[in-house]
Amino acid sequence: MDSTPKQNLGISAYRWLKQDIIRGVYPPGEKLLMSRLKERYDLGIGPLREALSQLVAERLVVAISQRGYRVAPMSREELADLYDARAQLEGLMLELAIQRGDDAWEADVLAKAHTLAKVMEVHSPEEMLDVWDTRHQAFHTAIVAGCNSPHLMQARQGLFDQVERYRHLWLQETVLSDEALARKRQEHAALVDATLARDVERARTMMREHLMTPVPIILDAMQRRGLA
Repeated sequence: MDSTPKQNLGISAYRWLKQDIIRGVYPPGEKLLMSRLKERYDLGIGPLREALSQLVAERLVVAISQRGYRVAPMSREELADLYDARAQLEGLMLELAIQRGDDAWEADVLAKAHTLAKVMEVHSPEEMLDVWDTRHQAFHTAIVAGCNSPHLMQARQGLFDQVERYRHLWLQETVLSDEALARKRQEHAALVDATLARDVERARTMMREHLMTPVPIILDAMQRRGLA
């Protein structure tokens, strides 16, 4: 029997459920009732259990012994640790990229920076958030990709998966603000200049400051929503 349709259902369930958790459809601590999940996604228990198991491994969901699943809690302690870990790793990968990156890497960084700076014509706040964030992620990934280490890139992706719920709070506060976006454009341009100038110390300092900027904004959003 062909298992491909079952695999596709499991992948779909994982993607839909993960997106809804990141966007706060299911808030931290909420019990994920199988009956509600079946109704919302029009899927059977098998694909949903597969998706939930994967999200447990990513620490977005907590398994409760004999009692199902809950959305993992959020906390100011986890926020601080995740962002510091990301900044430490990103700084190391940036340094390696500056040491190892070639002309093709430089060209890709410039291309992704240009594409990000031109996010203008969108039709709704939600579309703006999605388009800007996709290009923003591509820009930062292009910078560190010059490190030429698949294992470091994999570790980076794992941290990114865990931080996405926190990032989404920041995106909602930032992407819909022209002033905040203008500041980000300036930061990105300065970061590209330092990186392509191969100035390791300046680039690492700027990258850390850039990556840590969202923390107080996220903490404020968490407090307003009763999450911290």
